[in-house]
Amino acid sequence: MSKWIQRMAGLLIIFGSTLPAAGQVKIIDQIVAIVGESTILESDLESQYLQMKAEGRATPGKNMKCNILEDIMVQKLLLHQARLDSLKIDEGQVERQLDARLQYFIQQIGSKEKLEAYFHKSYLEIKEDFREPMREQMLTQQMQQKIIEDVKMTPREVRAYYRSLPKDSIPEIPEQYEIQQILINPPYSEEAKVAARQKLLELRKRILEGESFKTLAILYSEDPGSARNGGELGYQGKAQLVKNFARVAFSLKKGQVSQIVETPFGYHIIQLIDRKGDQVNVRHILIKPKLSADAIKRANELLDSLAFQIRMDSLSFERAAFLFSEDKNTRTLGGLMINPSTGDTRFTISQMDRKMADVVSRLKPGEISDPFQYVDQTGNVVFKIIKLKSVIPAHKANLSLDYSLLQNMAKSGKQKEVFHEWIRNNLKTTYVRVDGSYRQCHFKFDWVHR
Repeated sequence: MSKWIQRMAGLLIIFGSTLPAAGQVKIIDQIVAIVGESTILESDLESQYLQMKAEGRATPGKNMKCNILEDIMVQKLLLHQARLDSLKIDEGQVERQLDARLQYFIQQIGSKEKLEAYFHKSYLEIKEDFREPMREQMLTQQMQQKIIEDVKMTPREVRAYYRSLPKDSIPEIPEQYEIQQILINPPYSEEAKVAARQKLLELRKRILEGESFKTLAILYSEDPGSARNGGELGYQGKAQLVKNFARVAFSLKKGQVSQIVETPFGYHIIQLIDRKGDQVNVRHILIKPKLSADAIKRANELLDSLAFQIRMDSLSFERAAFLFSEDKNTRTLGGLMINPSTGDTRFTISQMDRKMADVVSRLKPGEISDPFQYVDQTGNVVFKIIKLKSVIPAHKANLSLDYSLLQNMAKSGKQKEVFHEWIRNNLKTTYVRVDGSYRQCHFKFDWVHR
């Protein structure tokens, strides 16, 4: 069975839930530890040990189970404090995490039917079994983030951290690229907008006449993320939805189908499935207008002209980006792109999507690409030219080139120290009992002699 499915089941083990998989050996249970109000069973340890063994991550002997037990106890300690602090989890986020994780594992195992056969339960029953463990996992993550959120690093601390690193511990940095862009977002013709709206009106009419919204979303919606789920988005609050979409979604009655709604993603019709307090669960069908050949031609001609002027030194790339680029995030930076993963201006090839990586790989520093088509974060077609501003060769990390990376490494180490100190302090005030069969474990923290 896929190791990904085993890992998914491991989520339940941490929080003491039970979701038996095919062929799972039944274990005679006993309580091996109590942390706050949570109990940990022998079966929790054994199940996770077997899971890790199947993945090739387990080592023989008692020490492995001791390590597993301590990991679970840390999670229970976080959960205990999260409940004391009355931390709350956004139920919309829980639903989205559940949907995303289950859809991913369906892809791994092959089909929804195979997943159901593996767990001997329906998809809805599996999802329901996972809901509370997922909620508790998110609570512990929120609690841990709360503990370390105020950790800061001064430049002096970063320099001291770097000097303290053994030479063989200084990371190797792969080749990196700084990229500038000029982006054109061609307008849709009125004819294209009318055609998109007309298609939605026809679909809405079919729904009102009795056809399934869910089925039509699967067949026609141009939102790949939700179409396979019949257009369903899961529970979300107003802040998590595009403004105009949210306004309409929260005005609907259960089962009601909206009129056409326009957002930066395109045109939608929305149906309210359910509402819980300040969250709604809706399904939608998205139709995007199609760019005309003339709009595409004009965008390419403009970018071609700009590239020619820049290559002839009659216009700087920075000036052209400021005057013509329609990307508000980069136009005032001379078109310089920011890496969303790191917050700096450098990208490795692995941090680019396939299209961008292909274009960048064919440029030398200072060269400008020909115009190319690209799909932005809203799923809309845009056109770009890019300039490869610089290439930073592969190297050992150093303070002058890689300060932000080293700062993050130093911060991570400091956060770990703060978190470990929090565990030691909270163990003094939290009820913990470890069964005699595990009291000889060499734990990192004093769970036994307190």
